[in-house]
Amino acid sequence: MSLAAGAVATGGPWWDPYRGMPPAVQVLMWFLLALTLATFCVIVWLVVRAWFERRRQRKAVETAHEEDYLWVFVVPALNEEVTIADSVSRLVAVEATHKAIVVVDDGSDDRTPEVLAGLRAEVPELQVLRRELPNARVGKSAGLDDAWEFVHDTVLTGRYATWPTARVIVGVVDADGRIPPDAPHALAGAFSDERVGGVQALVRIYNRGHYLTWGQDVEFGVMAYVYQLGRSAWGTANMGGNGQYVRLAALDDVVETEGLPAGVARGPWRDRLTEDQDIGVRLIHAGWRGRQTVLTTVDQQGVTSLRRLFKQRVRWAQGNWQAFGLLRRSLRAPVSVGARIDHVAYLLMPLLQLLMGLGLVLSLVFWIFGDVPFHSGWWPSLVFFATIALVPSFLSLLMTNEPGRHPLLRAVFGLFPYMLYTWLLWPVVTVSLVRELLGRRTWTKTDREPLDAHLPDDVEQPAEPTT
Repeated sequence: MSLAAGAVATGGPWWDPYRGMPPAVQVLMWFLLALTLATFCVIVWLVVRAWFERRRQRKAVETAHEEDYLWVFVVPALNEEVTIADSVSRLVAVEATHKAIVVVDDGSDDRTPEVLAGLRAEVPELQVLRRELPNARVGKSAGLDDAWEFVHDTVLTGRYATWPTARVIVGVVDADGRIPPDAPHALAGAFSDERVGGVQALVRIYNRGHYLTWGQDVEFGVMAYVYQLGRSAWGTANMGGNGQYVRLAALDDVVETEGLPAGVARGPWRDRLTEDQDIGVRLIHAGWRGRQTVLTTVDQQGVTSLRRLFKQRVRWAQGNWQAFGLLRRSLRAPVSVGARIDHVAYLLMPLLQLLMGLGLVLSLVFWIFGDVPFHSGWWPSLVFFATIALVPSFLSLLMTNEPGRHPLLRAVFGLFPYMLYTWLLWPVVTVSLVRELLGRRTWTKTDREPLDAHLPDDVEQPAEPTT
Protein backbone atom coordinates (compact mmCIF):
# COMPACT_ATOMS: atom_id res chain seq x y z
CA MET A 1 0.00 0.00 0.00
CA SER A 2 1.38 3.42 -0.93
CA LEU A 3 1.51 6.34 1.47
CA ALA A 4 -1.30 8.02 -0.47
CA ALA A 5 -3.49 4.93 -0.14
CA GLY A 6 -2.68 4.76 3.52
CA ALA A 7 -3.72 8.39 3.92
CA VAL A 8 -7.04 7.65 2.25
CA ALA A 9 -7.58 4.56 4.39
CA THR A 10 -7.10 6.53 7.60
CA GLY A 11 -9.04 9.52 6.38
CA GLY A 12 -5.98 11.77 6.11
CA PRO A 13 -2.18 11.91 5.87
CA TRP A 14 -0.20 9.60 8.18
CA TRP A 15 1.92 12.56 9.33
CA ASP A 16 -1.12 14.20 10.93
CA PRO A 17 -1.62 11.70 13.80
CA TYR A 18 -3.65 14.04 16.01
CA ARG A 19 -6.36 14.93 13.49
CA GLY A 20 -9.74 14.39 15.07
CA MET A 21 -8.76 15.65 18.50
CA PRO A 22 -10.11 18.97 19.83
CA PRO A 23 -8.01 21.93 18.56
CA ALA A 24 -6.59 22.75 22.02
CA VAL A 25 -5.51 19.13 22.50
CA GLN A 26 -3.93 19.09 19.04
CA VAL A 27 -1.85 22.17 19.95
CA LEU A 28 -0.70 20.47 23.16
CA MET A 29 0.15 17.21 21.39
CA TRP A 30 2.13 18.94 18.65
CA PHE A 31 4.02 20.92 21.30
CA LEU A 32 4.81 17.70 23.15
CA LEU A 33 5.92 16.04 19.93
CA ALA A 34 8.28 18.95 19.24
CA LEU A 35 9.52 18.71 22.82
CA THR A 36 10.11 14.97 22.41
CA LEU A 37 12.06 15.50 19.20
CA ALA A 38 14.15 18.19 20.90
CA THR A 39 14.76 15.86 23.83
CA PHE A 40 15.82 13.13 21.40
CA CYS A 41 18.42 15.43 19.83
CA VAL A 42 19.62 16.72 23.21
CA ILE A 43 20.13 13.22 24.61
CA VAL A 44 22.15 12.14 21.56
CA TRP A 45 24.23 15.32 21.94
CA LEU A 46 24.70 14.73 25.67
CA VAL A 47 25.84 11.15 25.04
CA VAL A 48 28.57 12.47 22.75
CA ARG A 49 29.58 15.20 25.21
CA ALA A 50 29.56 12.73 28.10
CA TRP A 51 31.89 10.38 26.25
CA PHE A 52 34.45 13.15 25.69
CA GLU A 53 34.03 14.46 29.25
CA ARG A 54 34.75 11.01 30.64
CA ARG A 55 38.00 10.84 28.68
CA ARG A 56 38.97 14.33 29.85
CA GLN A 57 38.39 13.38 33.50
CA ARG A 58 40.56 10.29 33.19
CA LYS A 59 43.43 12.40 31.91
CA ALA A 60 42.95 14.95 34.72
CA VAL A 61 43.23 12.22 37.36
CA GLU A 62 46.67 11.23 36.07
CA THR A 63 48.16 14.53 37.30
CA ALA A 64 45.96 15.00 40.40
CA HIS A 65 47.28 14.99 43.99
CA GLU A 66 44.81 14.28 46.80
CA GLU A 67 47.33 15.49 49.40
CA ASP A 68 46.76 19.05 48.14
CA TYR A 69 43.38 19.07 49.89
CA LEU A 70 41.89 18.64 53.34
CA TRP A 71 38.98 16.19 53.05
CA VAL A 72 36.21 16.75 55.61
CA PHE A 73 33.56 14.03 55.45
CA VAL A 74 30.24 15.12 56.96
CA VAL A 75 27.76 12.36 57.88
CA PRO A 76 24.21 13.47 58.81
CA ALA A 77 22.80 10.87 61.22
CA LEU A 78 19.36 10.53 62.79
CA ASN A 79 18.67 7.16 64.43
CA GLU A 80 21.27 5.37 62.33
CA GLU A 81 22.28 2.60 64.76
CA VAL A 82 21.99 0.06 61.92
CA THR A 83 24.43 1.75 59.54
CA ILE A 84 26.59 4.34 61.33
CA ALA A 85 29.40 2.04 62.47
CA ASP A 86 29.76 0.59 58.98
CA SER A 87 29.74 4.09 57.45
CA VAL A 88 32.41 5.46 59.80
CA SER A 89 34.61 2.39 59.37
CA ARG A 90 34.55 2.84 55.61
CA LEU A 91 35.46 6.53 55.92
CA VAL A 92 38.37 5.55 58.15
CA ALA A 93 39.60 3.33 55.30
CA VAL A 94 39.54 6.22 52.81
CA GLU A 95 43.05 6.95 51.57
CA ALA A 96 43.45 10.67 52.28
CA THR A 97 46.62 12.29 53.57
CA HIS A 98 44.62 15.00 55.37
CA LYS A 99 41.22 13.90 56.61
CA ALA A 100 38.52 14.65 59.20
CA ILE A 101 35.21 12.87 59.84
CA VAL A 102 32.30 14.84 61.30
CA VAL A 103 29.13 12.97 62.26
CA VAL A 104 26.13 15.23 62.84
CA ASP A 105 23.99 13.40 65.39
CA ASP A 106 20.65 15.10 64.82
CA GLY A 107 19.07 14.29 68.19
CA SER A 108 19.06 10.50 67.79
CA ASP A 109 17.14 8.61 70.49
CA ASP A 110 18.21 5.08 69.51
CA ARG A 111 21.68 3.55 70.06
CA THR A 112 23.38 5.95 67.62
CA PRO A 113 25.01 8.10 70.38
CA GLU A 114 26.24 4.97 72.15
CA VAL A 115 27.73 3.57 68.95
CA LEU A 116 29.44 6.88 68.19
CA ALA A 117 30.87 7.12 71.71
CA GLY A 118 32.49 3.74 71.22
CA LEU A 119 33.86 4.74 67.83
CA ARG A 120 35.35 8.02 69.09
CA ALA A 121 37.60 6.08 71.42
CA GLU A 122 39.00 4.13 68.46
CA VAL A 123 38.97 6.69 65.62
CA PRO A 124 41.06 9.85 66.22
CA GLU A 125 39.78 11.51 63.02
CA LEU A 126 36.17 11.27 64.21
CA GLN A 127 34.38 14.27 65.71
CA VAL A 128 30.71 14.22 66.71
CA LEU A 129 28.46 17.26 66.51
CA ARG A 130 25.45 16.52 68.71
CA ARG A 131 22.31 18.57 68.02
CA GLU A 132 19.63 18.72 70.73
CA LEU A 133 15.93 19.46 70.62
CA PRO A 134 14.32 21.85 69.82
CA ASN A 135 17.06 22.71 67.30
CA ALA A 136 17.48 19.09 66.22
CA ARG A 137 15.25 17.20 63.77
CA VAL A 138 14.25 20.25 61.78
CA GLY A 139 15.67 19.07 58.47
CA LYS A 140 18.91 17.91 56.90
CA SER A 141 19.81 21.42 55.75
CA ALA A 142 19.90 22.75 59.33
CA GLY A 143 22.28 19.96 60.33
CA LEU A 144 24.54 20.68 57.36
CA ASP A 145 24.56 24.39 58.19
CA ASP A 146 25.71 23.55 61.74
CA ALA A 147 28.38 21.30 60.24
CA TRP A 148 29.55 24.21 58.05
CA GLU A 149 30.01 26.36 61.16
CA PHE A 150 31.63 23.42 62.98
CA VAL A 151 34.20 23.02 60.21
CA HIS A 152 35.13 26.71 60.46
CA ASP A 153 35.13 26.90 64.27
CA THR A 154 36.45 23.46 65.27
CA VAL A 155 37.98 21.48 62.41
CA LEU A 156 40.05 24.37 61.03
CA THR A 157 41.96 24.79 64.27
CA GLY A 158 45.18 23.28 65.54
CA ARG A 159 47.06 21.46 62.81
CA TYR A 160 44.46 22.46 60.19
CA ALA A 161 44.36 26.16 61.11
CA THR A 162 46.46 27.29 58.14
CA TRP A 163 44.46 25.51 55.46
CA PRO A 164 42.89 27.94 52.92
CA THR A 165 39.17 27.35 52.41
CA ALA A 166 39.72 26.86 48.67
CA ARG A 167 41.68 23.69 49.56
CA VAL A 168 39.14 22.33 52.04
CA ILE A 169 36.67 19.89 50.47
CA VAL A 170 33.48 19.15 52.40
CA GLY A 171 32.01 15.79 51.39
CA VAL A 172 28.44 14.92 52.40
CA VAL A 173 28.05 11.16 52.86
CA ASP A 174 24.78 9.73 54.16
CA ALA A 175 24.88 7.29 57.05
CA ASP A 176 24.24 4.39 54.66
CA GLY A 177 26.84 5.70 52.20
CA ARG A 178 29.92 3.74 51.16
CA ILE A 179 32.74 5.39 49.27
CA PRO A 180 35.80 3.59 47.87
CA PRO A 181 39.19 4.10 49.55
CA ASP A 182 40.67 5.87 46.52
CA ALA A 183 37.82 8.40 46.16
CA PRO A 184 39.93 11.49 47.04
CA HIS A 185 42.41 10.73 44.25
CA ALA A 186 39.63 10.59 41.63
CA LEU A 187 37.95 13.72 43.03
CA ALA A 188 41.21 15.69 43.09
CA GLY A 189 41.27 15.52 39.31
CA ALA A 190 37.97 17.42 39.12
CA PHE A 191 38.98 19.96 41.76
CA SER A 192 42.25 20.68 39.97
CA ASP A 193 40.16 23.17 37.97
CA GLU A 194 39.97 26.06 40.43
CA ARG A 195 36.65 27.21 38.96
CA VAL A 196 34.94 24.00 40.11
CA GLY A 197 33.00 24.53 43.33
CA GLY A 198 31.21 21.19 43.61
CA VAL A 199 31.63 17.64 42.33
CA GLN A 200 29.00 14.89 42.50
CA ALA A 201 30.11 11.26 42.68
CA LEU A 202 28.30 8.46 40.84
CA VAL A 203 25.56 7.05 43.07
CA ARG A 204 25.17 3.27 43.07
CA ILE A 205 22.66 1.06 44.90
CA TYR A 206 24.48 -1.68 46.77
CA ASN A 207 21.39 -3.85 47.45
CA ARG A 208 20.42 -3.98 43.78
CA GLY A 209 19.27 -7.61 43.81
CA HIS A 210 15.60 -6.53 43.84
CA TYR A 211 13.69 -5.21 40.79
CA LEU A 212 12.97 -1.83 42.40
CA THR A 213 16.54 -1.38 43.64
CA TRP A 214 17.87 -2.44 40.24
CA GLY A 215 15.70 0.27 38.71
CA GLN A 216 17.04 2.84 41.17
CA ASP A 217 20.62 1.83 40.36
CA VAL A 218 20.03 2.19 36.62
CA GLU A 219 18.15 5.47 37.16
CA PHE A 220 21.09 7.02 39.03
CA GLY A 221 23.47 5.64 36.42
CA VAL A 222 21.54 7.19 33.54
CA MET A 223 21.40 10.53 35.35
CA ALA A 224 25.16 10.49 36.00
CA TYR A 225 26.57 8.98 32.79
CA VAL A 226 24.38 10.95 30.39
CA TYR A 227 22.67 14.03 31.81
CA GLN A 228 25.10 15.06 34.53
CA LEU A 229 28.29 14.10 32.71
CA GLY A 230 27.07 15.75 29.52
CA ARG A 231 26.31 18.96 31.44
CA SER A 232 29.70 18.94 33.19
CA ALA A 233 31.43 20.57 30.24
CA TRP A 234 29.09 23.55 30.77
CA GLY A 235 29.77 23.50 34.50
CA THR A 236 26.05 23.08 35.28
CA ALA A 237 26.05 19.55 36.75
CA ASN A 238 24.08 19.53 39.96
CA MET A 239 24.78 18.11 43.41
CA GLY A 240 23.09 15.07 44.99
CA GLY A 241 22.13 14.41 48.59
CA ASN A 242 24.74 11.68 48.96
CA GLY A 243 28.29 11.86 47.62
CA GLN A 244 28.46 15.61 46.99
CA TYR A 245 31.84 17.29 47.49
CA VAL A 246 32.00 21.08 47.74
CA ARG A 247 34.85 23.53 48.32
CA LEU A 248 34.46 25.32 51.62
CA ALA A 249 35.28 28.57 49.80
CA ALA A 250 32.35 27.95 47.43
CA LEU A 251 29.97 27.37 50.35
CA ASP A 252 31.20 30.61 51.93
CA ASP A 253 30.59 32.45 48.66
CA VAL A 254 27.00 31.20 48.50
CA VAL A 255 26.37 32.77 51.91
CA GLU A 256 28.14 36.03 51.09
CA THR A 257 26.62 36.60 47.65
CA GLU A 258 23.05 36.20 48.88
CA GLY A 259 23.46 39.05 51.37
CA LEU A 260 21.34 37.77 54.25
CA PRO A 261 20.26 40.56 56.60
CA ALA A 262 21.86 40.94 60.02
CA GLY A 263 20.38 38.65 62.65
CA VAL A 264 19.28 35.97 60.17
CA ALA A 265 20.77 32.52 60.73
CA ARG A 266 23.53 32.11 58.18
CA GLY A 267 24.49 28.96 56.34
CA PRO A 268 24.87 27.77 52.74
CA TRP A 269 22.11 25.15 52.81
CA ARG A 270 18.46 26.14 52.91
CA ASP A 271 15.36 24.43 54.27
CA ARG A 272 14.29 22.64 51.11
CA LEU A 273 13.05 19.09 50.57
CA THR A 274 15.90 18.75 48.06
CA GLU A 275 18.58 20.86 49.71
CA ASP A 276 21.14 19.15 47.47
CA GLN A 277 19.54 20.46 44.27
CA ASP A 278 19.16 23.87 45.87
CA ILE A 279 22.81 24.19 46.88
CA GLY A 280 24.01 22.93 43.50
CA VAL A 281 22.05 25.59 41.61
CA ARG A 282 23.07 28.35 44.01
CA LEU A 283 26.74 27.42 43.62
CA ILE A 284 26.36 28.21 39.92
CA HIS A 285 24.59 31.47 40.78
CA ALA A 286 27.63 32.37 42.91
CA GLY A 287 29.93 31.92 39.92
CA TRP A 288 31.23 28.39 40.58
CA ARG A 289 31.07 25.36 38.30
CA GLY A 290 29.45 22.01 39.04
CA ARG A 291 30.88 18.73 37.81
CA GLN A 292 29.82 15.08 37.79
CA THR A 293 32.41 12.33 38.05
CA VAL A 294 31.90 8.65 37.26
CA LEU A 295 35.47 7.77 38.26
CA THR A 296 34.43 7.31 41.88
CA THR A 297 31.17 6.28 43.51
CA VAL A 298 29.07 6.40 46.62
CA ASP A 299 27.05 3.26 47.29
CA GLN A 300 23.81 3.64 49.20
CA GLN A 301 20.85 1.54 50.21
CA GLY A 302 17.91 1.32 47.81
CA VAL A 303 14.25 1.10 48.78
CA THR A 304 12.66 -2.33 48.21
CA SER A 305 9.03 -1.34 48.90
CA LEU A 306 7.05 0.40 46.15
CA ARG A 307 5.05 2.32 48.75
CA ARG A 308 8.17 3.64 50.47
CA LEU A 309 9.87 4.35 47.14
CA PHE A 310 6.82 6.30 45.98
CA LYS A 311 6.85 8.28 49.23
CA GLN A 312 10.55 9.04 48.87
CA ARG A 313 10.18 10.22 45.28
CA VAL A 314 7.15 12.38 46.08
CA ARG A 315 9.35 14.18 48.62
CA TRP A 316 12.11 14.64 46.04
CA ALA A 317 9.67 15.78 43.35
CA GLN A 318 8.11 18.30 45.73
CA GLY A 319 11.59 19.69 46.30
CA ASN A 320 11.93 20.00 42.51
CA TRP A 321 8.75 22.10 42.43
CA GLN A 322 10.19 24.27 45.22
CA ALA A 323 13.27 24.87 43.05
CA PHE A 324 11.12 26.92 40.66
CA GLY A 325 11.94 29.82 42.97
CA LEU A 326 15.49 29.69 41.58
CA LEU A 327 14.43 30.32 37.98
CA ARG A 328 14.74 34.12 38.03
CA ARG A 329 18.35 34.09 39.22
CA SER A 330 19.15 31.24 36.82
CA LEU A 331 18.19 33.48 33.90
CA ARG A 332 21.00 35.81 35.03
CA ALA A 333 23.52 33.13 36.01
CA PRO A 334 27.17 34.00 35.13
CA VAL A 335 27.45 31.22 32.52
CA SER A 336 27.30 30.99 28.73
CA VAL A 337 23.99 31.27 26.87
CA GLY A 338 23.94 27.53 26.14
CA ALA A 339 24.65 26.71 29.77
CA ARG A 340 21.91 29.12 30.89
CA ILE A 341 19.35 27.44 28.63
CA ASP A 342 20.40 24.05 29.98
CA HIS A 343 20.22 25.36 33.53
CA VAL A 344 16.67 26.69 33.11
CA ALA A 345 15.50 23.54 31.30
CA TYR A 346 16.82 21.47 34.20
CA LEU A 347 14.74 23.45 36.69
CA LEU A 348 11.65 23.21 34.47
CA MET A 349 11.93 19.41 34.25
CA PRO A 350 9.02 18.64 36.64
CA LEU A 351 6.66 20.74 34.52
CA LEU A 352 7.86 19.09 31.31
CA GLN A 353 7.45 15.64 32.88
CA LEU A 354 3.92 16.54 33.96
CA LEU A 355 3.00 17.63 30.43
CA MET A 356 4.56 14.52 28.88
CA GLY A 357 2.57 12.30 31.20
CA LEU A 358 -0.60 14.22 30.37
CA GLY A 359 0.12 13.71 26.67
CA LEU A 360 0.43 9.95 27.17
CA VAL A 361 -2.88 9.81 29.05
CA LEU A 362 -4.64 11.82 26.35
CA SER A 363 -3.17 9.59 23.64
CA LEU A 364 -4.51 6.48 25.36
CA VAL A 365 -7.95 8.06 25.88
CA PHE A 366 -8.31 9.06 22.22
CA TRP A 367 -6.86 5.76 21.06
CA ILE A 368 -9.49 3.81 22.98
CA PHE A 369 -12.50 6.10 22.64
CA GLY A 370 -11.74 8.41 19.73
CA ASP A 371 -11.23 8.21 15.99
CA VAL A 372 -7.76 9.55 15.31
CA PRO A 373 -5.20 8.42 12.70
CA PHE A 374 -2.54 7.05 15.03
CA HIS A 375 -4.88 4.32 16.31
CA SER A 376 -4.82 2.61 12.89
CA GLY A 377 -1.30 1.25 13.45
CA TRP A 378 0.00 2.65 10.15
CA TRP A 379 3.66 1.67 10.15
CA PRO A 380 5.36 5.06 9.52
CA SER A 381 3.74 6.51 12.63
CA LEU A 382 4.57 3.38 14.60
CA VAL A 383 8.23 3.40 13.55
CA PHE A 384 8.55 7.14 14.14
CA PHE A 385 7.08 7.15 17.64
CA ALA A 386 8.91 3.96 18.64
CA THR A 387 12.22 5.47 17.52
CA ILE A 388 11.92 8.73 19.42
CA ALA A 389 10.66 6.86 22.49
CA LEU A 390 13.12 3.96 22.61
CA VAL A 391 16.41 5.19 21.14
CA PRO A 392 17.22 7.78 23.87
CA SER A 393 16.55 5.24 26.62
CA PHE A 394 18.63 2.61 24.80
CA LEU A 395 21.57 4.99 24.36
CA SER A 396 21.32 6.01 28.00
CA LEU A 397 21.37 2.40 29.18
CA LEU A 398 24.29 1.66 26.87
CA MET A 399 26.28 4.51 28.44
CA THR A 400 25.76 3.21 31.98
CA ASN A 401 27.25 -0.23 31.32
CA GLU A 402 30.93 -0.68 32.04
CA PRO A 403 33.10 -2.12 29.23
CA GLY A 404 33.62 -5.86 29.34
CA ARG A 405 30.21 -6.67 30.85
CA HIS A 406 28.25 -7.21 27.62
CA PRO A 407 26.94 -3.62 27.47
CA LEU A 408 24.90 -4.12 24.30
CA LEU A 409 23.00 -7.15 25.60
CA ARG A 410 22.44 -5.52 28.98
CA ALA A 411 21.00 -2.43 27.28
CA VAL A 412 18.70 -4.50 25.04
CA PHE A 413 17.31 -6.70 27.81
CA GLY A 414 17.12 -3.87 30.33
CA LEU A 415 15.27 -1.41 28.05
CA PHE A 416 11.64 -2.35 28.68
CA PRO A 417 12.04 -3.22 32.40
CA TYR A 418 13.66 0.19 32.93
CA MET A 419 10.99 2.05 30.95
CA LEU A 420 8.31 0.29 33.02
CA TYR A 421 10.13 1.37 36.19
CA THR A 422 10.23 5.02 35.07
CA TRP A 423 6.50 5.06 34.28
CA LEU A 424 5.70 3.48 37.64
CA LEU A 425 7.15 6.62 39.20
CA TRP A 426 5.47 9.15 36.90
CA PRO A 427 2.49 9.85 39.26
CA VAL A 428 4.87 11.31 41.87
CA VAL A 429 5.11 14.49 39.79
CA THR A 430 1.37 15.11 40.11
CA VAL A 431 1.09 14.08 43.76
CA SER A 432 4.05 16.24 44.75
CA LEU A 433 2.56 19.27 42.97
CA VAL A 434 -0.70 18.83 44.88
CA ARG A 435 1.23 18.62 48.16
CA GLU A 436 3.21 21.76 47.36
CA LEU A 437 0.08 23.71 46.41
CA LEU A 438 -1.59 22.61 49.64
CA GLY A 439 1.48 23.62 51.69
CA ARG A 440 2.02 20.08 53.05
CA ARG A 441 5.74 19.72 53.82
CA THR A 442 6.00 17.35 56.78
CA TRP A 443 7.75 14.01 56.34
CA THR A 444 8.86 11.01 58.36
CA LYS A 445 12.28 9.48 57.85
CA THR A 446 12.54 6.30 55.76
CA ASP A 447 13.68 3.38 57.91
CA ARG A 448 16.87 1.55 56.99
CA GLU A 449 16.86 -2.12 56.07
CA PRO A 450 19.44 -4.64 57.36
CA LEU A 451 22.78 -4.07 55.64
CA ASP A 452 22.71 -7.45 53.87
CA ALA A 453 19.16 -7.11 52.46
CA HIS A 454 18.88 -7.97 48.75
CA LEU A 455 22.61 -7.91 48.07
CA PRO A 456 23.69 -9.25 44.65
CA ASP A 457 26.50 -11.78 44.42
CA ASP A 458 29.09 -9.18 43.31
CA VAL A 459 28.67 -6.89 46.33
CA GLU A 460 30.78 -7.43 49.41
CA GLN A 461 28.78 -7.94 52.58
CA PRO A 462 30.17 -5.91 55.51
CA ALA A 463 31.25 -7.49 58.72
CA GLU A 464 29.05 -7.02 61.77
CA PRO A 465 30.03 -3.73 63.48
CA THR A 466 31.56 -3.90 66.91
CA THR A 467 31.33 -1.17 69.52
